[in-house]
Amino acid sequence: MADLSVVFAGLRLTNPFMLASAPPAATGEMIQRAFDAGWGGAVTKTIALEPAVDVQPRLARLAMGNKVVGLENIELISQRQLSSWLNDLEEIKRRYADHILFASLMGAVVREEWHSLIRQIQEAGVDGFELNFGCPHGMPEKGMGSAQGQDPAIAAEITRWAKEVATVPVMVKLTPNVTDIVQIGRACEHAGADAISAVNTVSVLMGVDLERLEPRPSVGGTTSFGGYSGKAIKPIGLRCIAQLAQGTNLPLSGIGGIGGWQDAAEYVLAGASTVQVCTAVMFRGYRIVDRMKKGLSDYMDEKGFGSVGEMRGYVLPRITAHEELDSAHKVVASIDEALCTKCGLCYTACLDGGWQAIEMESREVFPRVLANKCDGCSLCTHVCPVEECITLLPL
Repeated sequence: MADLSVVFAGLRLTNPFMLASAPPAATGEMIQRAFDAGWGGAVTKTIALEPAVDVQPRLARLAMGNKVVGLENIELISQRQLSSWLNDLEEIKRRYADHILFASLMGAVVREEWHSLIRQIQEAGVDGFELNFGCPHGMPEKGMGSAQGQDPAIAAEITRWAKEVATVPVMVKLTPNVTDIVQIGRACEHAGADAISAVNTVSVLMGVDLERLEPRPSVGGTTSFGGYSGKAIKPIGLRCIAQLAQGTNLPLSGIGGIGGWQDAAEYVLAGASTVQVCTAVMFRGYRIVDRMKKGLSDYMDEKGFGSVGEMRGYVLPRITAHEELDSAHKVVASIDEALCTKCGLCYTACLDGGWQAIEMESREVFPRVLANKCDGCSLCTHVCPVEECITLLPL
């Protein structure tokens, strides 16, 4: 059986699955229930010297039918007093000494503020800190969150301040709302950061209610830009983790769109040592970690990975510059008539969005690929509703 334990920033976790800094980690009681459910670690909802006040409502979803693919929030940091958090943190570490607990922190660009936060929370016994340089709404207007994570000099300066007083590992949580996340990661690395978590939410406007003529989520008729999470942002998170794995030497915690063991496996293969989960827990509860752990363990056994460490970054050598891809590699689409339903989706897609390489005289006959016109783009394989009906064959 594969070994799911990991060493992350010098800390040993029984498994790589952590709660992200978010509503599922909003109180000590919630974190303890998550640990009872089997999570290896958790990052608290972001703590500051002064609690936040949230608007209502503050969530909006993007759905395809009944399936939610993304969730926007305009929620701020913790609503709880620092004193309440200190009591919770002490209790968590007293009862769950073998679980890893990071405290997420946010503050202004004021050295004394960060020192005060870290000193007080450190005494409660946390295993590490996560500096929130990523929140894209509300806090940036005050010079915090992603406003700090978008400026390498400020991010580095705050990291140095944290390292001046922290006696436990300091992780920085980065925003994807930048043109070059590696530049920010390197600045924090050079300033002494012990690890990086990525990514925080993606800045969005979720949508407009066409009946009420109001943006969503509507707070009495108005809204603000918010943070987007869920399955839809996984490709963004994976790209950022792979870039940071290639561009820095720090251990990475992957965040964004993780809802099953397959997502976690992809993040590890792209360079993450641990993964953090939020939106999937909000929709399905803490117990999803059971299936995640079993699924990842079974997959590792199947592929011959004895540990998460062996698996980490396995695909990175295969992620290269576009100019280094093999332009001589050619493929052609092939349609399996035994599976084809004659729906015509491949024909329409290729006709109006491809290379006019599929013929279909009527819905009574099978579509046919014109090999001499097929450019191997793969569009037909993605619109086909029948798995494995259309495949790409090498030439």
